[in-house]
Amino acid sequence: MSKKYILNSADKPLSPSQVYLEKISSDVLKDLFSTGSSSLNVLLQAEEEEKKSPKQSPFKRPKTSVKCGATLSKRNRPGMAPKKMRAPEGGGKPAQTNRFLSGSNSNLPKPARNITVVGSTMGLTPRIVPQLRKMCIPNSPRTKLPSLHKAAIAREVENAKKLCILTAIKPANVDREKAKFFKSDFNYNPQFEYNNPVSPLVLARHNNASDRFLTQAVHIMELALQRYGSYETFEQVTGGNLLTKSRIWHNVKKYMEKEGCLGEIVVQVTDDLLSRASMTVVNSRPTLTINVSTAREHWLEGMLRHEIGTHYFRGINNCHQPWSSSVGRKKHNLKPLNPTEEGLASIHSVLFRKDPTLWRAALLYYTVYQASHMSFSQLFHNLGRFVQDPNTRWDYCVRAKRGQIDTAQPGCFSKDQVYLDGILKILRYRDKINFPLLMALGKVSFEDVDRLKALAQMENVRIPHFMQDQARYAEQLTKIMAVNQLTDEELKTII
Repeated sequence: MSKKYILNSADKPLSPSQVYLEKISSDVLKDLFSTGSSSLNVLLQAEEEEKKSPKQSPFKRPKTSVKCGATLSKRNRPGMAPKKMRAPEGGGKPAQTNRFLSGSNSNLPKPARNITVVGSTMGLTPRIVPQLRKMCIPNSPRTKLPSLHKAAIAREVENAKKLCILTAIKPANVDREKAKFFKSDFNYNPQFEYNNPVSPLVLARHNNASDRFLTQAVHIMELALQRYGSYETFEQVTGGNLLTKSRIWHNVKKYMEKEGCLGEIVVQVTDDLLSRASMTVVNSRPTLTINVSTAREHWLEGMLRHEIGTHYFRGINNCHQPWSSSVGRKKHNLKPLNPTEEGLASIHSVLFRKDPTLWRAALLYYTVYQASHMSFSQLFHNLGRFVQDPNTRWDYCVRAKRGQIDTAQPGCFSKDQVYLDGILKILRYRDKINFPLLMALGKVSFEDVDRLKALAQMENVRIPHFMQDQARYAEQLTKIMAVNQLTDEELKTII
């Protein structure tokens, strides 16, 4: 059963970087959080054969499902009670807790015609965020959460043929199949079931694994094993202890204060998530879901830089730009936002760590490649080379095999290779990339930055606090290169 809390500070003006989420065109809503990754729900168009068919799309989802769109607000309804949140990746009904971290008790501003953002502009010094007093009593009826404008809700019907693929490809019977798999001494190949099966043509598009960076992925993991002996030791030493829910709330609130976004995002914790966290829109509100079973003391802030400091801020910045809609992206001939989006977010995950080993990105890349050639059981035993814990191996195998029904067959969901792919490409060109500008332009590839900067709207962009000191930021990128034994010569050869 879900519990929800609303946390507030005393009545104070909004922070200098507070964003007022107001009326935005429905085109912008659609694209704000669409990153094509496993940490964000991916908005996919139904395939061409769906368009030709007169039948109703089988991918139509109910209004209350997790929405791949943007975070906006409609006029607040007096006395409106908070609504329950759904787990962003569907399936099951886990015990989970939700909180809305707010910087003010007062009602949010009334909607205006366009989004208005008050924040730091390029070249400004880091903003000062006012100190917040202790949190108020939970379930305060005075706090109103931002929600979508009515026009965006009507858009739900229009978007019936669009599907959050990451929600759809999560197996509905994962717990039952896990029990069978473990009982068989890891030799059974799970037979997964799905509540909303994805078109075979859609799955086929994501069943193309690459070996381009396989050598680098293996080398990165072997280095970690040489230093720590096992993944489990690496996780404990570099990640630290698992955090309690109360510590997660505290750290998330502290991070939001630094970024000046307290009051913008609903936060929930759950153990029913294939990824470590996800930024989605649930019940028309921006929602960060954190996997409590993987939230470690030294890794949590990196996850927040990934989800909020990268995905959320680039999404907000994208709203101001001429390419904020799919029509605008086509008009300006933009390249796909991935692998840049997830590569940048993944770099920010390990930024400032004492040991920024790119283990997770490397293991995801390796696992996907092996899954394309192996059955589930074969893949599970193969991963024993790098990971001992059977529960951890299971999770990686499910990620790589999700979407499949009969996992005895070779096949993969290849999206998880985008992390290492993007990391290496960004590191390859790190001396040429203007990182604040890459953040300011929104959901764009680093390859498009130079030609788009003359068209960009720069007045109200959001730049995360950790990117303000560019000299320190560049030093951290160099450290990531060194720790993972990557050289410029090597990257120039393969990219």
